[in-house]
Amino acid sequence: MGWKLTTFFVVVAVAIAVLFSGVLETPPEPLEFQDNYWGRGAKPSPETKEDEKVYGIIVNVSDSAIADLKNRLSSTRFFEALEDVQFQYGFHRDYMIDLVNYWKTQYDWRKQEAYLNTFLHYKTKIEGIDVHFVRVKPKLKPGQTAKPLLLVHGWPGSVFEFYKMIPMLVDPTSHGGSEDDVFEVIAPSIPGYGFSEVPHKKGFDQIAAGQMFLKLMERLGFEKFYVQGGDWGALITRSMALLKPSVIKGLHTNMPTMKFSAAYGFYLMLGSVAPSLAGLTEEDYDKVYPASRQLSFTLQESGYYHLQASKPDTVGFALNDSPVGLAAYILEKFSTWTNPANRDLSDGGLEKYYTKDELLTNVMIYWLTGTITSSMRFYKEAFAGRALEASTLQVTVPTGVAAFPYEIIGHVPESWCYWGYPNLVHYTTMPTGGHFAAFEQPGLLADDIRVFVRKVEALDAPEKVADQ
Repeated sequence: MGWKLTTFFVVVAVAIAVLFSGVLETPPEPLEFQDNYWGRGAKPSPETKEDEKVYGIIVNVSDSAIADLKNRLSSTRFFEALEDVQFQYGFHRDYMIDLVNYWKTQYDWRKQEAYLNTFLHYKTKIEGIDVHFVRVKPKLKPGQTAKPLLLVHGWPGSVFEFYKMIPMLVDPTSHGGSEDDVFEVIAPSIPGYGFSEVPHKKGFDQIAAGQMFLKLMERLGFEKFYVQGGDWGALITRSMALLKPSVIKGLHTNMPTMKFSAAYGFYLMLGSVAPSLAGLTEEDYDKVYPASRQLSFTLQESGYYHLQASKPDTVGFALNDSPVGLAAYILEKFSTWTNPANRDLSDGGLEKYYTKDELLTNVMIYWLTGTITSSMRFYKEAFAGRALEASTLQVTVPTGVAAFPYEIIGHVPESWCYWGYPNLVHYTTMPTGGHFAAFEQPGLLADDIRVFVRKVEALDAPEKVADQ
């Protein structure tokens, strides 16, 4: 009885804090476009018109770059591993030796390069830097139309994460969908990641990326379109919906975000003693509590975040210089963030859902473009005032959520998603899958996108009938 009474008083105290914080806290201004320039040197004069042409490119790496990589792999200095540990201390030495041997003797970059080029690649200059994107158009039948869909990746991923899912979206009838489910897919590389140019000025955050991608879609001629993202892609697409909701037909995310505020703390407390009052189902309760479980996981797994949000360039020297160090740093995330239980496996469970070729190709995109340092800077910029303030704004466009059980931010119940997405029209509890949903479970994610878009299109149907 005593603990219940104590909890009651704590809940009351937090509720009072929530009420006062709501009164005293000044709400942020709505997001607006800014006059950004991320190129080298001084910003060009207003009279200087930016080159808005879109150029087709081919992914092609020099032989010297491949030779340099193999030389570095051959001179790797390994350390002695602890006995009786798997991935609990990070990437396991024995599996890395196996991976490096495969990398040197069997991995064929030219084969993977040809695979990358099966989709068309483009670049166009926006706000002073070259933005890379993949654009895949479906083969349409007479009278058939495609729905434009922007896919945005995160860290430490790349557009390559979407390669297995894109065919399912542009050719749905071959992958369990109907003729009405066809999409045209645009997948840009976040500036500073992979084949997009590195921003040369401080301050390039998720809102800046969202503004840039809105300009990209406008340049490509899309008046309205759907967006989808996880990880940073979730925050970038969210920013797009906040900056210009009139052009976003719907937002689909596999990582719903919310501000960790006093209100969140109140509902977390309330849910522990009165789940129904906090809008929680029995299934939600089992996934959210004990809250210490998620807190412990976050403390164990967020070291990279603090490092990258404070001094990304320092660790950048090491990762940009060592391909093995880079592979360990990136692929350890693909192990744990796919499923925390993988820490207890000798190979980190990496080859349960990914092949060595797939894993190494993602690493190679970072290595060959030298963008690991610039990609990590995105974390430091996330702590700027504007990006933080945006987390308090509500997304008003139709929203769909795919809740994967091993998502690293933990379970976000459907009832809590409404705080940040009041126009939530779709929510799916996925049977399996983790943080890299498109890469690990492309079929599940593609199907959920289709279902969400059908719901949004149905919302518009009455208006279309009335207009006729």
